[in-house]
Parts: sequence; C-alpha cells; structure tokens
Amino acid sequence: MGNKIFVGGLNWDATDDDLREAFGVSGTITEAVVVQDRDTGRSRGFGFVTYSSDEEANAAVEKFDGQDFMGRKLTVNEARQREERGGGGGGGGGYRDRGDRGGRRDNW
Repeated sequence: MGNKIFVGGLNWDATDDDLREAFGVSGTITEAVVVQDRDTGRSRGFGFVTYSSDEEANAAVEKFDGQDFMGRKLTVNEARQREERGGGGGGGGGYRDRGDRGGRRDNW
C-alpha cells in the first residue's frame, strides 16, 4: 500500500485543517486536502491525506474506515492512481435533427 489515502463521505463543511487534525493521530501528515469543485469552490465530499510512511497510512485506514466524522460515516482506503481520461470532444447536449422521425416542434 502507498502512503496516500482516500477519504470519502466527508461533511460538506470539512476543511483541510479538519482532516489534518483528525487524521494526525495516525502519524505524520505531509498533505491533507479536501477536494473542491472548480466552478463553485464547494467541497466535493472527499479528500486525500498523505502520510510520511506506508505504515501510518495503513493505520489510518484501519482506524477511520466506517467511523463517524463530523456527523457522516467515512469511507477510507488506499488512494488509487487517477485513470487517464480522454481529452477534448464533447458529445451530446445539443439539438439534433431527427429527420422524418419527429423533430423539434415550434407549435406549442
């Protein structure tokens, strides 16, 4: 296991400092981040905590998975590498002419 853990099920009001304070009992934290929506700046309900060693990360998973934190039950496990996502292109969302199978009706 690596030294970075995923923390899901976070309270919407949880901050980086809240994570650092709570998870610090399991070891030395090098980084604690609550992931935020880039458009709204609000929490997305999950974050990551990085420890100085794999052993500390393992201890945190054992201690916190399924536990209550700020009124919500946490899901804590090893952080996995983010999968590559295809770039560009945008599908859907627009008006598409359906030919003779119907189509847009402007006579409401």
